[in-house]
Amino acid sequence: MVAAFLDMDRRQSVAEAGVAESHELAPERNLLRQWEPIRQTCYRAAEGYLQLAHTEPDQELASTADYEQAIRRIGDATRILDEFYENNRGHLEHMSALAQTVPQLAHRVRADAHVALEALQAPERAPFAHYRSVRAAVEALEIELRSLDSARGTGALRTGAHKVEEATKVLRQALTDAPGRQSEARNTVASVTTRLNAVRTRTEGLPPAFSALLREFNAASSADLSGNAQQAEVLLERAGARLDEARRAADDARPELALDLATEVRIDLAAAEELVDSVTERLAALRAVRKNPEAKVDEVRFRLRDAQLLAVQRDLTAEWGSVLDAQLDRIDRAVDALTGVHPDYWAYVRDLDAVSDFIAGVVDRMRGRADGQ
Repeated sequence: MVAAFLDMDRRQSVAEAGVAESHELAPERNLLRQWEPIRQTCYRAAEGYLQLAHTEPDQELASTADYEQAIRRIGDATRILDEFYENNRGHLEHMSALAQTVPQLAHRVRADAHVALEALQAPERAPFAHYRSVRAAVEALEIELRSLDSARGTGALRTGAHKVEEATKVLRQALTDAPGRQSEARNTVASVTTRLNAVRTRTEGLPPAFSALLREFNAASSADLSGNAQQAEVLLERAGARLDEARRAADDARPELALDLATEVRIDLAAAEELVDSVTERLAALRAVRKNPEAKVDEVRFRLRDAQLLAVQRDLTAEWGSVLDAQLDRIDRAVDALTGVHPDYWAYVRDLDAVSDFIAGVVDRMRGRADGQ
């Protein structure tokens, strides 16, 4: 009985260690849930053995049947242990082997991190130590090192080691990229300067285009664009000031600030271009409609006929036929409103676009309804 108990206890220790390592390193496997009832079986078998093995002098000696029952319980528990271990042998042995490598991993990445930090003291690296990307990488690595030092448990230690390893890579990459930042900043500033001049040139054409809108079309057609020239000028002034600041930052060996400012300049220039385009595109669109108003309405009517045909083909006329028919009235109202010496072509375009968008939405719903049946 003693030999059987010691054999069970040894097997239980091996399995339990593997389960603990699995829980630390691969909790998604959820092996602990499977192990818990097996462990309880082993504990009950061990409890029966210990009661027999430590009989007090004044207690009645156990019977042969009691010993046989205890041996049987130990044997059953051992069998269950073996079945569990065999079913999970590959995973448990892998976890045990992996757990043994974690302390070495932590030691290696910690040493590697300190080498990377010490590299900042080298004369050729010192000029880059104040770069924001380098400072951020150093701070992140120091945080991960502190977390690694306070990690408890194999899983936490392994996770912390991997985070230190990744933070070290980021620092080394920042140092690798640093020498090229200065030239990148200067090239970017030069490129943005060219773009600023080009947008300024384009903006000069905005007042004449807006004047043409006022001369050629109903005032309502351009009311929403009346402030575009002033807004574009404000954006260009701000872009110019930021570009000057970016140029100074590049000259002062602050390339990352220069690159950030250049990005802000690009955003302002894009907004200014959009203001210019909205005026010139409106003028072009209205001239095209004035030249051939029928082309716009014919396009919408064609879409409506296609939608009506789709309703018939998919047997959805009862649901959508009247809705689509009602769009004819909207189209006719838009056409009838196009009167007078200065017709409101922009209202005409917007009304027809609204009908077109509505028809497109109905078509999408009809297709989705039919496809889902």
